[in-house]
Amino acid sequence: MARRKPEDSNKGSPEWMTTYGDLVTLLLCFFVLLFSFSTIDNNKFKAIIQSMQGSLGVLDSGVIVQVDPLINTFPGDTRDEENDFKRIKEQMDDFIKENNLEKSVSLILDERGLLVRLLDATLFDSGKAEIKNEAKYIIEMISDVIMESGKNIRIEGHTDNVPINTEKFPSNWELSTTRAVNVLKYLIEVRNIEPWRLSAVGYGEYHPIDTNDTAEGRQNNRRVDIVIINSESNGN
Repeated sequence: MARRKPEDSNKGSPEWMTTYGDLVTLLLCFFVLLFSFSTIDNNKFKAIIQSMQGSLGVLDSGVIVQVDPLINTFPGDTRDEENDFKRIKEQMDDFIKENNLEKSVSLILDERGLLVRLLDATLFDSGKAEIKNEAKYIIEMISDVIMESGKNIRIEGHTDNVPINTEKFPSNWELSTTRAVNVLKYLIEVRNIEPWRLSAVGYGEYHPIDTNDTAEGRQNNRRVDIVIINSESNGN
């Protein structure tokens, strides 16, 4: 008499399929969250999906597509910040032209952000570090822009290479540093800028932007630079 084969009691999908399905669902949720938090280039998004499929064995031999880093890249934020700095520069350009300050105040957009350059004669008397009364309205205008921007600020003092040796300023280091600090203190004490947003440094004669062999070159080197710092540089 022939024996009957026992019926298979484990009907339905294998148990490993449940774990596999959970894994795929979690990965899908993960990438949906990434998509919702960032601005993603369409080509990169397709490539990353292919990469996920490859790692799960959907592509032949588990091929993984290599793409540029995608997470934590927010090109939209960078463009918005660039537009903010351009808008700030336009506002300050208008102020400079209206007050005929083109020869004493200049604006430069560079990798650190927006640099507001003021010749020392605009702010200080020769060999002194007290801000002139007639120059304070310039700093006040700049402070309005600083408050609106929400950015950190770095104030840099510079001199020419003509030595100074007084009781108060034994060298150009002390003069450049004191001038930068006095601008910083004015922004804090008079204009109520948050202190944690500000820093000051004195470079003395060692970061010239022009020759020190002519009177005009030395005049250009004697300056205070107020840098409105972008989010990428942190003032470096």
